[in-house]
Amino acid sequence: MQLSRRAALAGTAAVALSPLAGRAAQAAQALSGQQAPAYYRFKVGDLEVTAINDGFASRPLDGFIKNASLDDVKAVLGAAFLPTDKMTIPFTTLVVNTGQKLVLIDSGNGNTGAPTTGTWMTNFKAAGFDPANVDAVIISHFHGDHINGLRLKDGTEVFPKAELMVPATEWAFWMSDDKMNAAPEGMKPAFANVRRVFGPKAKDVTQFQWGKEPITGITALDAHGHTPGHTAFAVASGTGKLLVMSDTTNNPVLFARKPEWTAVFDMDGEEAIKSRRKMLDMAATDRMQVSFYHAAFPATGHIAKDGTGFQMVPMSFQAAL
Repeated sequence: MQLSRRAALAGTAAVALSPLAGRAAQAAQALSGQQAPAYYRFKVGDLEVTAINDGFASRPLDGFIKNASLDDVKAVLGAAFLPTDKMTIPFTTLVVNTGQKLVLIDSGNGNTGAPTTGTWMTNFKAAGFDPANVDAVIISHFHGDHINGLRLKDGTEVFPKAELMVPATEWAFWMSDDKMNAAPEGMKPAFANVRRVFGPKAKDVTQFQWGKEPITGITALDAHGHTPGHTAFAVASGTGKLLVMSDTTNNPVLFARKPEWTAVFDMDGEEAIKSRRKMLDMAATDRMQVSFYHAAFPATGHIAKDGTGFQMVPMSFQAAL
């Protein structure tokens, strides 16, 4: 006998009205109301990589994509079962343990982000790490959600032992007084924030070039467009390969499927599109594992070609390393 959808729903309603439903409402265990610490480990060859969640931020959907209609954006989000009234942007950084060094790729929002961020340090410590033991922090670009975790609002340096490593092109742009003076008023706070974060240690900051390894096994890749010095990273060990996309796509639900779209945060939209297509094609062709800064946690998986675009294929949970 086949059970119709209507009958199944009716049965569900009957269960909800049964005496057992009343007992469930009086359960001795109170609702938690919060998530467990969010971190996730995986291996890249001999390297151990840990994704650390830093919460999320929401922004109005209207105007988020500069070169697509709101209806088209809503259609893509709806097809992915995501809200179509706002854009939810998660934040995920990486910790790379090489066996010799503990290395961060980007630092999160610190205590300067939205009320729904600021979970990074709790999750970092829950994963068994101590900020005093971080040897190096590699920065992909200088937007606040990637650098504010280096220095708290009161000026406290979060990783006192760590070497700060930044893209030379990014440093040249944001630390230029000429660029800051010529910038629109809306961009001047970003310049000021870069100086707030890096200014006290400016002479000690290490600058790296694209194509070089700031840390052995981590190669800096030219992915400019989002910002002038925006950088992705190829992490390699043995046969393991991980492409750290940084903000090449923002949320891949939108920008992998529609690589020709540009986000409001992309400073040079045409160059951002070129970098996005290049990185996504590399990941798909070489079957590289990928990591995104703004994908749903744990923000790692693979990229498959899909018509004129791509799709992210999330990795299955791995219970053992």
